[in-house]
Amino acid sequence: MADGDVQFEVREGTGYLRLMRPTALNALSPQMIAVITEQLSAWRDDASVQALDISGEGRAYCAGADVRWMRSTMIENGVQSALEFLADEYAMDAVVAQFGKPVTTHLHGVAMGGGLGLGMHGATRVATADLAMAMPEVGIGLWPDVGMLFEFSRLPGEIGTWLALTGLTIDANTALAAGLVDQVDLMSAKPDLDLAWVDDYFVGDDAREIITRLEASSDERAVQAGELIRTRSPLSVAVSLAAIRRAATLHSVGDVLDQDLAIARALLPDPQCDFVEGVRAQLVDKDRQPHWSVARIEDIDPDKARAIVG
Repeated sequence: MADGDVQFEVREGTGYLRLMRPTALNALSPQMIAVITEQLSAWRDDASVQALDISGEGRAYCAGADVRWMRSTMIENGVQSALEFLADEYAMDAVVAQFGKPVTTHLHGVAMGGGLGLGMHGATRVATADLAMAMPEVGIGLWPDVGMLFEFSRLPGEIGTWLALTGLTIDANTALAAGLVDQVDLMSAKPDLDLAWVDDYFVGDDAREIITRLEASSDERAVQAGELIRTRSPLSVAVSLAAIRRAATLHSVGDVLDQDLAIARALLPDPQCDFVEGVRAQLVDKDRQPHWSVARIEDIDPDKARAIVG
């Protein structure tokens, strides 16, 4: 880890964690995850530290875990190295979720993936107007992990399912209306946004039926959601749906993080896993033309997705 990738400070009883890797949009490297876990564990057990404040330097809060590194180590060293990375990341998320003291997270610019796992659980979430929030994992062959399906499965109606299956990036107004942030700087009232439309389309346990409803709709919002899902890994979409349904039955963020690790252990070694190809297309070659292992959602057996989730 380069010196200064994470900054820690205690002032007046509050521990301040600031991500300091702005040239990489504060993406979480293995070394960053290790030092964050160690320091937050110490602060959790230190009676003189009474609160935690999390933020990021530069134009982004955090773009997520360093999945390009994860892809490289998976190719060079095998699946087990990627699984160890995810296990360490989920352990860090669990420390925050179980911190037991007030946590405030400042979300600005890009706030995605692993950054949300670090900063969302049990926290007061303060956003700025330039927020671009997403769990975009279905676009790289994964599923919304880092415990976020605990949050998504408890949003009103089917908002969480909509976000999980599309990987959509939402702005501050939408995040506030959905209940994913608690306040937006300089905004005095909760925005009056209609998100109830998603409920008619994203119900049920079969992704094939969801995409059929979306594509048959006369509502442009539904049609656009269907078009977006069509660009995602079909296996990831099916796994994400099974995972959010099961997450709704679990009792804690820790339980969902355990589910995430079980999914990773089942999905990453699967010959149809799209992670390596998804990251290539989105973040390495950036051609945005992934060649998914299965071309269409209709060709994914929901029973396989449920078996991966467990």
